Amino acid sequence: MPFWRALFRVPAGAALLFLALVLLPGPSFSQPTEPWTSPASASSAPAPSAPVSAQPASVAPTSAASPPSTDAPAPVAAPVPAVEHAPAHESPSIDARLPHDLSPWGMFLAADLVVKAVMVGLAFASLVTWTVWFAKSLELVFARRAVARTLDALQAAPTLFDAAATMPKDRGAAAATVKAALAEWKVSEGLPVEGIKERVAVALGRIEARAGRRLSGGTGVLATIGATAPFVGLFGTVWGIMNAFIGISKAQTTNLAVVAPGIAEALLATAIGLVAAIPAVVIYNLFARAIAAQKARLSDTSAEVMRHLSRDLDRAASGMEPRRLHAAAE
Repeated sequence: MPFWRALFRVPAGAALLFLALVLLPGPSFSQPTEPWTSPASASSAPAPSAPVSAQPASVAPTSAASPPSTDAPAPVAAPVPAVEHAPAHESPSIDARLPHDLSPWGMFLAADLVVKAVMVGLAFASLVTWTVWFAKSLELVFARRAVARTLDALQAAPTLFDAAATMPKDRGAAAATVKAALAEWKVSEGLPVEGIKERVAVALGRIEARAGRRLSGGTGVLATIGATAPFVGLFGTVWGIMNAFIGISKAQTTNLAVVAPGIAEALLATAIGLVAAIPAVVIYNLFARAIAAQKARLSDTSAEVMRHLSRDLDRAASGMEPRRLHAAAE
């Protein structure tokens, strides 16, 4: 009998344990089912609102606490649009002030009218500089060749008459010295020799002076451009910086995007002034040395003419070859 009792106690205990496990999670499953069904019923139809109000007071704090949760982030979200709108409000002024092209041509187009006038004037001055350099270089080359040919003829000829005969038909200052000496000798035939030499020296001096003035023509423009172009560019820079500060005051910002374009336009005027001035000064110095060298060659030619003239006058005074004077002068 005890064996049978023990046998029946084991299934009974197992049944009681299973019943306890089933009944204990029952309330836990029943509670979540109601929140899931109540929102569905509330969203589908407004009729179940009465049961929701009939819930215990524990649900009321959740519904009452929800309005503060919605009102709390409102003050935090309010400053966020204000911070985002501030740069958006300043961006149009920055974009309007900033030129589309920061190349030299773009900055020239975006510059003020006065700065544009300064840049155009400096560009024209630079064009004049290179034009004078080209024209004066050709003139000096041709004049140097003419003087070299005349000087070679004078040094190779035994007399002034032979030099005039073998000299090429040039119209330069060197050939003019030979022709002027022969012409003065022809006009002063029969007069004292010393007077002829003095008059020929005066005529040769005038030819040299006239040739020097002709060679120096145009170099004064180079000196003027080299001396004034930097100051003209500086004037454009000062004017451009004034406009840049005016733009800063209007934009009410010290942003580099607002300050940089105006200052860059102003500095472009100074750069163009230096581009116009530096070559002008260099070319002027080169021409000054070349013209001085050309005057020295022309002086050598005049000295060679005077040497031949003195020898020929002495020969003529002694009665040697007097009839060649008229033929050479013609």
